[in-house]
Parts: sequence; structure tokens; C-alpha cells
Amino acid sequence: MNNTKQDGPFTVSVVIPAYNIGKLVARAIDSVLAQTHQPDEIIVVDDGSTDDTADIIKSYGSKVKYIYQANLGLAGARNTGIKTATCEWVAFLDGDDEWLPDNLNLHLEVLKQNPNLVWSTGNFDNFLAGENRRQSYIRPDKGLKLLGGKDYFDDFFDAYINDAAGNANTMVVKRRILHQAGLFRRELPFAEDTDLWFRIAMQWPKIGFVPQPVAVYHLQRPGSLMDFTQSAKRLEVICDIVERSLTLAEVHNRMDKFAPCGGFLLRRTIRSSLFEHASAELVQDMLKRFDPLFSAGYKTFIRILTRFPRATAFVLHLISRIVRSLNLRHRVVRRPRRSR
Repeated sequence: MNNTKQDGPFTVSVVIPAYNIGKLVARAIDSVLAQTHQPDEIIVVDDGSTDDTADIIKSYGSKVKYIYQANLGLAGARNTGIKTATCEWVAFLDGDDEWLPDNLNLHLEVLKQNPNLVWSTGNFDNFLAGENRRQSYIRPDKGLKLLGGKDYFDDFFDAYINDAAGNANTMVVKRRILHQAGLFRRELPFAEDTDLWFRIAMQWPKIGFVPQPVAVYHLQRPGSLMDFTQSAKRLEVICDIVERSLTLAEVHNRMDKFAPCGGFLLRRTIRSSLFEHASAELVQDMLKRFDPLFSAGYKTFIRILTRFPRATAFVLHLISRIVRSLNLRHRVVRRPRRSR
């Protein structure tokens, strides 16, 4: 930890993980180079790519710090970038997404105005190329209203429940905080970012928020349903994250704030599972395992739905198609990235 640059408290390292995205990684790097506030270093971690990713990254020469490693997955690549970083702050960008030009400038304004903050996040645009559709994850006016005249939330868990927690591409975090929180858990096949944000929020709840979009999250057109194994794995991972977080909440006396957030994440996961006609036993096990986080009415409702999983999935997809056809859906959601 003694390699931090000493030229000011707002030096920024950008960490970009990349794996077999030769056709996309230039877009990400270019978006960082186009920032109105230039970062102090750009670290691109090539996580064992076998295509032309390395050649494209190296073509930027001294503008980026290129690191190659054997495949460790998204969490492992980000961790390598964090350990390599030399600046006070670390900002993240996945190699197949992009920043909008004022991303760093807007974050640093929030952090300068609120020197007690150790992290900041922001709104972002979802872009679904197959439908040429681009929309902000939450409306900027809603973000402003939630902030209530401030430019930070008093508690990340409140922001999370209100869809104002951003995503990995919108996070700027003090490097020492990432280390103190324990970095990303490599064993998680997805949701490794949510897991780390929860751990940080247990001790440093206040978080800056930029209500206008600062990044573009590129999505693929939704494909077929997850198979049973994938769905079961996702339920297992989310349950693991919530269970560990509940233990930490007890330790840090944060149960009153985390319990509603954990219940929110579980309900959202169950809803997605119903779309995939997941095993009724798995869903009902979640209800039992986290019984205090669900209302009696919700548990009864889900138990009824899981009696007819395929019929439930059919009806949910029918409703979803109607919503899309009437253009009623505001957000676009893609499945979590899995480790490579």
C-alpha cells in the first residue's frame, strides 16, 4: 500500500478487465481517453484472451498499462488491476462497455465537495443494440428527488433498494477501502460486484451519487431461458451473498438497514427464477432459509406460484411481451456477467 502517488488526493486509476473482446475493447479505452478529466493511469488486465484483444490494447502504447494473466475470471482481473493501481482512487469500466465524457469529472466534483466520502456511484444508460434502444436505468429527475438536495446518499442500502446504486462501471472507490473490504471474491461466478459493495457499505454507508448517466452498459438481445443448472447456481450465489451479509450486518450493527436490502435482492432473484420455471424446491428453500426477510403474504403468494412453475413462467413472459409491445418498460436488464 506504499506505492500511492503523492501528487494529490484526487489521482485516479482506471481498471479495465478484458477477455476475448478484441472487437469491443477499443471502444472502452477510447471512452476513457475522451474524459473531460483525464485519469492518471489506465490499467487494462487481459484475462487470458485468445483473440486479438492483446494486440488492440498494446496498440495504445504508453497510454495504457497492459497486464496479461492466465484466466482468473472477472473478479480476478479486477483484483489484479486494483493491486497494480498506484492512485488514491480506483474507477472501474468493463471492457465491453463505455464511459460518457464527464464521468470522472462529475464524480470528482461530488467527492471534492464531500471529503468524508470514500466512494461514489452514478446513473447509467442501458443500450440494447438489437433493438437500438437506449434508456437511463433510472430517470435523472428521480435520482435528484431521492438525493433530496444533497449529492450523496446517507446509506448505500437505501440507494440499492431505490435502484440508485449504479453498477461496476459507475463506481469510483478509494483504493485503501477496496483493500480493507477484501477485494472481489474470485469464487463467485457473478454478482461479485454486489457482494463487494455490500461489504463496503457495512462500514462506509455514505456514497456519492451522480443522477445523470455517466456510463453506457451494452446489452445483448435476451436469449433463451437459463437451464436448471444455471438457475440453481444463481440462486445459490445470491443466497450465499445475502447470508454472509447478514452475518456482517450483525457484526457492524447494520441489520436494520441491510435486512430490507437483502429481502429486496432475494425477491428480485425469485422473480427472475419464476421466469425460468426454476425448481419449486429451490425457491421454497429460499423462503425458509430467509424467513424473517419475507412477509407472510409474499411467502404464501410465491408458494402458490411455484406449484405451477411452467404455467407461471408462461404467464410472466406473456405479460413481459405485452409490456414491451406497448413500450411500458423503462429499464432494460441483462443477465449478470459470469466469470470467464
